[in-house]
Amino acid sequence: MEKIPVIVVLGPTASGKTALAIELARAYNGEIVSADSMQIYKGMDIATAKPTPYELSLVSHHLIGFVEPDERFSVADYVKEAQRVICDINSRGRQAILCGGTGLYINSLIDNIRFDDTHEDFELRERYLKIAEEKGNHYLWEQLKSVDEQAALNIHENNLTRVIRALEVYELSGKTISQAKAESRLEPSPYRAYFIGLKFSDRQMLYDRINNRVDKMVEMGLVEEARNAYLKSGSMVTAQQAIGYKELIPYFQGRSSLSECIEKIKRETRRYAKRQLTWFRRDSRINWVDCDKFVDIKKISEKIQKDIAKSDFL
Repeated sequence: MEKIPVIVVLGPTASGKTALAIELARAYNGEIVSADSMQIYKGMDIATAKPTPYELSLVSHHLIGFVEPDERFSVADYVKEAQRVICDINSRGRQAILCGGTGLYINSLIDNIRFDDTHEDFELRERYLKIAEEKGNHYLWEQLKSVDEQAALNIHENNLTRVIRALEVYELSGKTISQAKAESRLEPSPYRAYFIGLKFSDRQMLYDRINNRVDKMVEMGLVEEARNAYLKSGSMVTAQQAIGYKELIPYFQGRSSLSECIEKIKRETRRYAKRQLTWFRRDSRINWVDCDKFVDIKKISEKIQKDIAKSDFL
């Protein structure tokens, strides 16, 4: 079976992924498939830097703003939806361009990771959370280490969500989550991908872009958008995960000034960009582009098109 070609545009937040993906989509008769874990939600437009109405009008975009903020949506759900969309794009003779900064989404899709069918046990999770509250995160992490040392070495003890999920999988299935992941990669991927990574050799240039974008978001109405979500849901269950929302809660509650919260948004966004780069650097398939060496996104697109022409990808 012939594999479906997919161009993958990835990189840290504010690096210019959307603009580049649009340029490539126009060059290759393509359609863009989002790989962003926050842009999937309805209403959270400014904070998640969704493509603007103008950008959406230039080329077809998929998997943006189609999930309710209070709806559960897993990585497995994303992979299923993205597979359906990419298959449809390919069947119409068009080029799929995967664009985003959520490494887990990208790798899970392109590498055809099969997720274990272990169901979720919320009572069990509550029990583990209570243990963590009473005895500390380290105690729970040590429990994980005793049954799955490999997973424990890859999960920080303060990442309670992943620690608890690993313990949950082991208790419900008898398999370690490391074993489940190994088994999930047994089937070959239906895709052949060309990975493009955007980065800046001058890290301060990326940080300046992030700071400027946050300022622009505030001008566009970020505070009002976050306030509406806060007033609507109260707990902001999903929004609490989105940088740009959760940092504003102290302002809405009268505990911090707006300027303090905006500075925190900038700081947390910079930290997020560093985490994204750490994730992506592990993948040797990525063809990195130093964005600070180019005048604009069109020049970057031209370079990539030349590189693709030299390869056997298309």
